[in-house]
Amino acid sequence: MIRILRDLAARLSRDDGNATIEFVILFPLFIGVFASAFEAGLMSTRHAMLDRATDLAVRDLRLGIDPTPTHAELKSAVCNYAGVIPNCDEALHIELEAVSKETWYFRTGQVQCIDRDEGIEPVVNFTPGIDNEMMLITVCAVIEPMVPITGLGLKLPKVNESDYALITMSAFVNEPS
Repeated sequence: MIRILRDLAARLSRDDGNATIEFVILFPLFIGVFASAFEAGLMSTRHAMLDRATDLAVRDLRLGIDPTPTHAELKSAVCNYAGVIPNCDEALHIELEAVSKETWYFRTGQVQCIDRDEGIEPVVNFTPGIDNEMMLITVCAVIEPMVPITGLGLKLPKVNESDYALITMSAFVNEPS
């Protein structure tokens, strides 16, 4: 019995394998921090490019390059300018609405985004407006997180169970023709 206790004490007092235990405990933490940092950088890049693309598409509207674009043409212009939005045609939702000159309210409800799980497109509010009317364009891109099970990917506000939304707005005035 004493021999068994000595063997057990000898096994428990050994210190080889300590580095392995530290690695097993700390490695997932470092990978989680790295994945969250990568996700944040990618999300910031996508949001900046979506914002820029919206501004360029609105600039085209203001300059009259296409004086009466359809919803599909405006969506295509934003997607062409954005570049880094994956599956942009399916992930993008655009609303165009007039801003009331009496109250200056510029949103009539929550920003609508596409829920790709349901496969149903929200109603498109796309009214081109009249001369000298201020218009608000709202663009929502639904994007799947690169690493959804770590840090930032878990904490992002979701459109559905897995995708998050990037939302940008811009305004312009319809110039008289």
